[in-house]
Amino acid sequence: MKSIFTAAVAMLALCGAAAAKEPLPDAPSEVMATAEFIEAPVPKPISAPMLRTDETKTVDSKFLALAVISTGSTFADSYTTLFARENWLAGKKGVCNIEMESAYLYGTHPTVARAYAVASGKSATSILAAYYLRKHHSKFWSLPLVANSVVSLQGVTQNMVTCN
Repeated sequence: MKSIFTAAVAMLALCGAAAAKEPLPDAPSEVMATAEFIEAPVPKPISAPMLRTDETKTVDSKFLALAVISTGSTFADSYTTLFARENWLAGKKGVCNIEMESAYLYGTHPTVARAYAVASGKSATSILAAYYLRKHHSKFWSLPLVANSVVSLQGVTQNMVTCN
């Protein structure tokens, strides 16, 4: 404790002395302060002809194609999820009549409005995430769109196998 206190007092004393700014008569900094400084010219950067600096568009044909595939698969998943509701309303037994896999999103007996609201939200989120990543030059910009497509197509397959 005593050494910490001594170090703190020494630090305050040195900071106070430095703030006083009274130069010593023969200090090297005093001599340098009166000397004239010559600025060296700053060299211009050499441009390499092999480097490409052209910017790509954020939304191009590849981005739009992936967005359409992602959105289409998401809406297909929501459409096939409604098969469970139709089976439930028809009173069918032996086929799926409740949503099991994504009940936290759709509910056990999803309405049409809720199913398509979920699809819209999933599509918008994946497109906005991909746009943000692409805008900030991430090489993984397509990951949200591809992941949404894969998850949705798995849902379509599951719904077609069990609910049809």
